[in-house]
Amino acid sequence: MKKLEFKGVKFLIFVVTLYALLSIIDFANSLLGFQKFLYILWGLLPIFLFIIILTTMINYFLKPKQIMKYFGEDSGKKGLIYTIIGGILSHGPMYAWYGMLDDMRKHGLKDGLIASFIYARAVKLPLLPFMIDIFGIVFTVIINIYIIIFAVLQGKLIDMLMKK
Repeated sequence: MKKLEFKGVKFLIFVVTLYALLSIIDFANSLLGFQKFLYILWGLLPIFLFIIILTTMINYFLKPKQIMKYFGEDSGKKGLIYTIIGGILSHGPMYAWYGMLDDMRKHGLKDGLIASFIYARAVKLPLLPFMIDIFGIVFTVIINIYIIIFAVLQGKLIDMLMKK
């Protein structure tokens, strides 16, 4: 039987201990900080729920063989294109995607595609009209083309480095 891994338990214990010590020193500010934590957590719950549902759907509908076909070692240009498009279309805080990316990695997602996905997230579709208004269409198009090119290059570089 495989032993369960609890990632981050030591960090959690450290933070709780630190909070307990700080609450002894300055209870009012510790309480204020805890309330702020609860407020932020409440705002993040929908994102976490979305990621959990998305990961569940991926696990249910996509079998490891399918993931390997589109995002594995032999995925080629198609996998890269899907990854770049996915990175551009994805929203929310990046750390909310880490769990799903880790799960897909365990099913065969290449490290280079993960890097490309993360890099491609720099293209923010909702902000493009604002960027065009401030910097102009030419600058906006050029910078986004560069982001996409470097997303591809980052993925290739990570693949090269991870093979060694």
